[in-house]
Amino acid sequence: MTDTAAATNRSDTNESEGTGRPVPYRSGFVAVVGRPNVGKSTLINALIGKRIAITSSRPETTRKAIRGILTTDHAQLVLVDTPGIHRPRTLLGQRLNDIVDESLSDVDEVAFLLPANQEIGPGDRRILSRLRSDFAVKREDGTFHWKVPLIAIVTKIDELSRERLVSKLIEIDGFADFSDIVPVSALEHDNLDEVRDVLIGHMPEGPQMYPEEQVTEERPEDTIAELVRGAFLEQLDDELPHSLAVVVDSIDYPEDNETGEAYDGKADVRVSIYVERDSQKPIIIGRGAGNLVAVKKRLRTAVNRIVGCKALLDLHVKVAKSWQSDPKQLQKLGF
Repeated sequence: MTDTAAATNRSDTNESEGTGRPVPYRSGFVAVVGRPNVGKSTLINALIGKRIAITSSRPETTRKAIRGILTTDHAQLVLVDTPGIHRPRTLLGQRLNDIVDESLSDVDEVAFLLPANQEIGPGDRRILSRLRSDFAVKREDGTFHWKVPLIAIVTKIDELSRERLVSKLIEIDGFADFSDIVPVSALEHDNLDEVRDVLIGHMPEGPQMYPEEQVTEERPEDTIAELVRGAFLEQLDDELPHSLAVVVDSIDYPEDNETGEAYDGKADVRVSIYVERDSQKPIIIGRGAGNLVAVKKRLRTAVNRIVGCKALLDLHVKVAKSWQSDPKQLQKLGF
């Protein structure tokens, strides 16, 4: 039986508790949008229960539309983690905004993240205007009819008192015509179930699109590259050049011998780490290659799991001068 057929049969046989009526299976895509550093990746990781996207306090941590897949008994949500919408200063910044445009082109609902500990600002209003142009029609009375549900996810509620949070929710309610407003603290795992249920509740009926065990669309090479970049974000913090880019060049598995049994070897994972200037290479490498060693140790278990066997992580630091503003370099680096 195919996954789609299984999902269809499941929606026919599941009955809502106490009613005897079938529970419809719901599925679709949720664009998770917001300013940089409002907790998009943290929320997606918490909802799925695995680290799908890297997180950091640095702006523009997310550089690709990473899709995390959340599957329950009655629904499957594809959560699209978009780069933070911002005013671009480089060609890379423009490419990141283009990625957001592509991510918004065909979604079933939008989760607009607004941090509880920050004021609604020009960046939020710019995002709202952009969403209205894509998903809303202005009525004669000046209000908007939304073509897809717009859900406000109020993040970082653990940083506010109850009284201040109530005031914040009232402010956000007046900011836009949201279908729902849900407060959450992804770090504290507070109200995550409510966020999940609200997103599912607004999703249209549809079939299961991915196997239950699949949690991301990312290729192993993309996942490892993001893990390496995230590890350097944690390792170096403020010292890390913002222009860091990571590409997995190859994953070579141990070859089989004539008997058909695998050699007792390791997969060779070759990774190139790019900076924009020669002076940035020593920062990445560290004294006595200490930073490279620390990142390898930190990622050993995660990389082994991704490739399905023990792996040797081979890191090389290279220079791609001014790659953030060079179209050819951007294309080479996957942007």
